[in-house]
Amino acid sequence: MKTTLSVLALLLVCVSNTNAQKGQKEKDIQAIKAMCGCYDITFKYTETFAPEIDYEKHHDYTAYGRELALLIEDEPNKLSIQHILVVHDTMVIKHWRQDWIYENQKVFHYDKDNNWVFTELPKEEVKGQWTQKVYQVDDSPRYSGSSTWVHVDGKHYWENTSDSPLPRREYSKRDDYNVMRRGNRQEITEFGWVHEQDNDKIVRTDGEEDVLLAQEKGFNIYTKTDDKACATANEWWTKNEKFWSKARNVWDKTYDRDGSLTLKKSVDGQPMFMKFYGLEKENANKKSIAALIDAFIADENKSNVKGK
Repeated sequence: MKTTLSVLALLLVCVSNTNAQKGQKEKDIQAIKAMCGCYDITFKYTETFAPEIDYEKHHDYTAYGRELALLIEDEPNKLSIQHILVVHDTMVIKHWRQDWIYENQKVFHYDKDNNWVFTELPKEEVKGQWTQKVYQVDDSPRYSGSSTWVHVDGKHYWENTSDSPLPRREYSKRDDYNVMRRGNRQEITEFGWVHEQDNDKIVRTDGEEDVLLAQEKGFNIYTKTDDKACATANEWWTKNEKFWSKARNVWDKTYDRDGSLTLKKSVDGQPMFMKFYGLEKENANKKSIAALIDAFIADENKSNVKGK
């Protein structure tokens, strides 16, 4: 009798844990999807600290705009959000993309000098977690990290720290550091959502410890606005989504690798995103997209793709 009761109690605990996990996942999905929509955006960054007293603090950065965040993949264990920037109500720019993958083991970490290292996390380490993978305007990598969404006291947020290349606002203006360690916090709010950042600007050299140059506080504030304000972005995506679907498919094969992916900063004097604009205009096929990406991959990395 005692054995039967013990087994029954264990079964009830298992059922309770399973239901709790399902409830948590449903809240996670709701929070991620809450980042979709049309937003007025404000980006604010200020340097807050430097260990060297002679470091000259750089000017604060503030920018305003409008952005459409579209849910382009909606699967039980994967959500993909494409951001599209609207400039002066008429000009549209394909912006960054964020993929959210549940209990994902495959991640990439930025090292330095346009090099990312692809690794696999232990299964037990990512239980109940979501990986956020962030991509650049041409769908090349930026950073990724795995953490648990938190839903407590009416707050809904996700936090992670990951190394990344310099942000676009600085990469063409500064060469005094080469890695940004991003402290990312995505929090859903009543008015939209906030991407809060606590960033370290790091000098990284082979064989030496990282050197902290400066720290920075950042707020990317997304305030929900009428969907009609993003009509131009919706029209642009309807016209171009098939091309970018092909591009993601080719990139996915490139990312299925062991070890490093090093991308050249330019080919024939142009960065990758400029060459992608040309392919986009002609709605190029997968073969042309693959050839372009391959041209930017450093020779020593070409054999790292699985199956080669």
